[in-house]
Amino acid sequence: MHVIETQNLTKSYGNARGIVDLTLTVEQGEWFGFIGPNGAGKSTLIRTLLGLIHPTSGSAKVLGYDVMSQNQEILKRTGYLPSEAVFYPGMKVKDILKLSSKLRKTDCAKEAQILCDRLQLETNRKIDELSFGNRKKVAIVAALQCKPELLILDEPTSGLDPLMQHEFFNIIHELNDNGTTVFVSSHILPEIQRNCNRAAVIREGRIIACDNVDALGHSNSKRVALRGNVNLDGLTGVNNMKINGDITSFLYTGEINILLGRLASGNVSELNIREPDLEEMFIRYYEGSPTDQTNRIPQAASEKEVN
Repeated sequence: MHVIETQNLTKSYGNARGIVDLTLTVEQGEWFGFIGPNGAGKSTLIRTLLGLIHPTSGSAKVLGYDVMSQNQEILKRTGYLPSEAVFYPGMKVKDILKLSSKLRKTDCAKEAQILCDRLQLETNRKIDELSFGNRKKVAIVAALQCKPELLILDEPTSGLDPLMQHEFFNIIHELNDNGTTVFVSSHILPEIQRNCNRAAVIREGRIIACDNVDALGHSNSKRVALRGNVNLDGLTGVNNMKINGDITSFLYTGEINILLGRLASGNVSELNIREPDLEEMFIRYYEGSPTDQTNRIPQAASEKEVN
């Protein structure tokens, strides 16, 4: 079942760009990552999927419901964690959580208490007294307490300390193991690489790559680091070179045997060649024209060179 399905979805703000011709599917039970820097269109897509804003053109369904005409059904079944949570001032945490559960017409008190205990959240304090990190915990509990079919998380760990980030992901993994579909938008690539099954990369409102996370992190590229003195002038495929004393590092996209021949002609005392991680590959997705890179998929890991 397609839990999320969009077809040529576009949202424009007059002369400003939102999302452009975005076609995407997320399957039931997936943990799907949506990667992009601030302003790339991640939050615009999320708000469109929830029916909070209407698309300019194209179509989208969430849990089988149309985002424009059936968004109330979507909201009943979806837990949404915004990047910045805003609450009614003067309310206590326990009252905010109770209000959230009443809006869903569900008694979530037991699960809310379990989540508050795990996240070390005091429910008798007023929201105005809480730090940004603790307000984020309130938003997390409000989104998760009714065990929704779909979780949509927008930059979920901003404001959380490392211990709480670890516990947060433990909770999400438990929900996912029990069938909850997770759609997480983030620019923190290690989070995507550790937790997601598949991911899409968005640039300037367009999806430029979509595949399983391992494939997105693997390609013909190699991360090369060496100590010594080698003349790399004119060598095709050398990118993002950095020199720190006698250590040179770069991404290499050319023929591996040509590289080894050039290295053999120099004076190399140490050499390391490895696959680049997702964060390094992400930089390459943002080079050049986004139109040229639309739907570009890196070569699968099975096609990579063996070092």
